[in-house]
Amino acid sequence: MYNTGNLVKELTQKHGRKRESLIPILQGIVEKHNYLTDEAMVEVAKELEISAAEVYGTASFYTFLDTQPRGKYVIRVCKTITCSMKGKNDIVHTIEDMLKIRVGETTSDRMFTLLETNCIGWCHKAPAMLINEIPYTELTPEKVVEILKSYLKK
Repeated sequence: MYNTGNLVKELTQKHGRKRESLIPILQGIVEKHNYLTDEAMVEVAKELEISAAEVYGTASFYTFLDTQPRGKYVIRVCKTITCSMKGKNDIVHTIEDMLKIRVGETTSDRMFTLLETNCIGWCHKAPAMLINEIPYTELTPEKVVEILKSYLKK
C-alpha cells in the first residue's frame, strides 16, 4: 500500500478538479505507483467531487489503469485476431515458460506481470507486445527470449 493523499493533491493541482482531469490524474498515480489502490480511487473521488464508483468504473474500463499491484515490467501481449493468426499463442507460451507465470500473474520477485490486452496499434507488425510503454513487434519465440533476457539483466 502507498500513501496517496499528497500525490492526489499534487495531481489535482496540476490537472485541475474537473471531470476531464480524472484520467490524467489516474495515469499520474499509475505512473508513480504502478497501480491504483481503492484508497487512491476514493481520494481522487473526494478531490474531484465525483462518486468513487465513477472513478472505479473509469479505471476498470481502461486496460492501462491497473487496479491491482503489477510487476516493475508489465508485459502486455496483443490478443487481436491479427496477432493470434501470426503466432501470439507461441509468444505467450514462451513468456510463460521463461518467467514461470501464466497470463494475469506476476513473478514472485515483482519484476514481471504478464497480461493479454486488446489492440496496441501494431497489427501491421504482428505479433506485438508492450513492455511498459515500449513496443516490440514481429515477434518470434527466439526474439522474445532475447528481449526478456535484456530485462533480466537490468
